[in-house]
Order: sequence, then structure tokens, then C-alpha cells
Amino acid sequence: MSVTMREMLEAGVHFGHQTRFWNPKMAPYIYGHRNKIHIINLEKTLPAFNEAMKFIRSLAAKRGTILMIGTKRQAREFIAAEAQRAGMPYVDSRWLGGMMTNFKTVKTSLKNLKDMQAQVEAGTQPAIKKEALLFQRDIAKLEKNIGGIQDMTALPDAIFVID
Repeated sequence: MSVTMREMLEAGVHFGHQTRFWNPKMAPYIYGHRNKIHIINLEKTLPAFNEAMKFIRSLAAKRGTILMIGTKRQAREFIAAEAQRAGMPYVDSRWLGGMMTNFKTVKTSLKNLKDMQAQVEAGTQPAIKKEALLFQRDIAKLEKNIGGIQDMTALPDAIFVID
């Protein structure tokens, strides 16, 4: 699958962030600005995009893990659907601090989530109304925050971010 510059233009890839929110290191990739929005240089974006696609293809061919991240409202459904279709882990709600740098702690949370889900399946969740409500809230919170990475056993080989 190859992408042309016209397809990128029609998809609105050339629209960047507001001119006041920018990093000077991005200057070589910015074509100009219009109405206080940076215009991204597609002549430099297209080769980088093709190189990234080649890397992702090679990683997928080696059965590597790609963590897909999309926390913006517009990207959430797409990221979740495509990651599930590909069988890859994903983050579609809040990014938790230390998710990559402190994976040992995240593994503990993943274990807690699996244990709680096992309790629900076995029907051994708390019987007291207040404890049961707190238990359900904890499961819902864990599923929302780390539900997409519950099958991840190690750090991913690559991260795909849509911002």
C-alpha cells in the first residue's frame, strides 16, 4: 500500500498545531503557517511516512509487538478497533505515568485486573453491597485505564501514536 502526496493533502495531514505551540526542532518539517496554524511540509513527510510503514511491516513480519496509542476523542474508537483487529495492545483512554519506564508496577496492576476478572467469572466477588460496589468500580477503572494492554507481558517493540 503506497500513499501519495495528494491523498495526504486530502486527508488533512498537512495541518499542524497552533503556531504558539511548537518545538523549534520541528522547523525543518514546517512549510509555513496560515491562520495561526502550522502547515507541515508533505515533501519531507511522505518519505518519512513510507520509511515508517516499511519498519512496521518488517516488525509485524517478525511477530513484534506494537503498542497503539490514541487518547484524543477522535482517535479512540479507531485505535481500539484496529489494535483489536491486529491483536496488538492499545491505550485509548488516559496514559498512565510509568507505563513504559515502570512496567513492573503496571504488571502488578494487570495481575490485579486478571484476578478480579477471574473472581467475577467464578462468582466469588464480595457479597456485601458496599464492597461489591467498590469492587465493580475498581474493575471498571482498571479496564478503562489498562484494559487494552492486559495481554501485554513485556515492553512493546514499537509504539504507534496518533495525536
